[in-house]
Amino acid sequence: MPLKGVKVLELAGLAPGPFCGMILAEFGASVIKVDKLSRFYNPDFLDHGKRSIALNLKTDEGLNIFKKLSNQSDVLIDPYRPGVMEKLKLGPKELMRTNNRLIFARLTGFGHNGPYANMAGHDINFLALSGLLSLFGRHNQKPTPPINFAADFAGGGLMCAFGIVLALFERNRSDIGQIIDASMVDGSAYLGSWFFRSRNMYALWGNPRGKNMLDSGTHFYDTYETKDGQYMCVGAIESKFYEIFLKKLGIALDEVPQFDNFEESREKLEKIFKQKTQAEWCTIFDGSDACVTPVLNLKDAASHTHNKERNTFKIEDNGLITPNPAPRLSRTPGISKGHQQNPELGEHTTEILIELDFKPEKIASLIANGIVNQGMKRSKL
Repeated sequence: MPLKGVKVLELAGLAPGPFCGMILAEFGASVIKVDKLSRFYNPDFLDHGKRSIALNLKTDEGLNIFKKLSNQSDVLIDPYRPGVMEKLKLGPKELMRTNNRLIFARLTGFGHNGPYANMAGHDINFLALSGLLSLFGRHNQKPTPPINFAADFAGGGLMCAFGIVLALFERNRSDIGQIIDASMVDGSAYLGSWFFRSRNMYALWGNPRGKNMLDSGTHFYDTYETKDGQYMCVGAIESKFYEIFLKKLGIALDEVPQFDNFEESREKLEKIFKQKTQAEWCTIFDGSDACVTPVLNLKDAASHTHNKERNTFKIEDNGLITPNPAPRLSRTPGISKGHQQNPELGEHTTEILIELDFKPEKIASLIANGIVNQGMKRSKL
């Protein structure tokens, strides 16, 4: 696996941080999650394949344990607001003084400087500030957030993982770590590079939201309800694909012209698509260049023939569906950790402390004094 041997220290957080750590773990890194002594709210859906140590970082002994872990790590994922790690005396200045090969990845919403840097926020706020949220939504309707997909996971966790891999690659030459400032606003904006660079193309973005070629403004790039209440999506942009699309529907080009009467054409297509079920439409369009595919829910996506053949998803014994790692490397592919349960809080505390050369009596003292917490060990039966 490409990241085998890379040691990652991940401070407990929500969504973007755990996703970043999950990516690294599924491509071979050894990830230790640093939990607090108790969890107020943390579903931990992305912690499979990681180990957990529960530390009280408000104590000198807890801080010393963290520093020992940091000195043996290649990467630190810090999901806290600016200044939090510095207050704990665990900022880059302190930790990189004793481990100058450490890659200190700081993953925040607004970044580590600027007037919004210390403000609270969520995906919707970061996406709004990036400019991209303004693009999402139907005509004459308010902007619609695409759940918390774009900023949290794409602009945040994925971009941070990309930055870490870049820093690891550069470290092979310099033998020195560096600080990564991964802002979800910056990351989302960068993901939208094509939209920013193409915004002066009138054919694409010259109209208000919901009236452009790719934002549901046209009938040939939209979704349509089927007879059974499911949906098909149409993306027949190029004329040659649009002609195939109409041929499969059994209608002539003059009945539904491509670049004229968008709303009238949409109404005609809505009536046509409601005449058959999703499965029937798939029989008609599958294998063709009409650019028509079914809209699948999370459960059905795993059972679709294309995804099954490519092994896009893994279905666990308990029915849980998880995507397999992507992209696929020919010699050193990632391996899904989905079959592994998320660790209990502090499940590996004692195990990790032993690796740091702590003696049993010292570990017992640390637990008794509330410095660490040893969570319940899972049975391996």
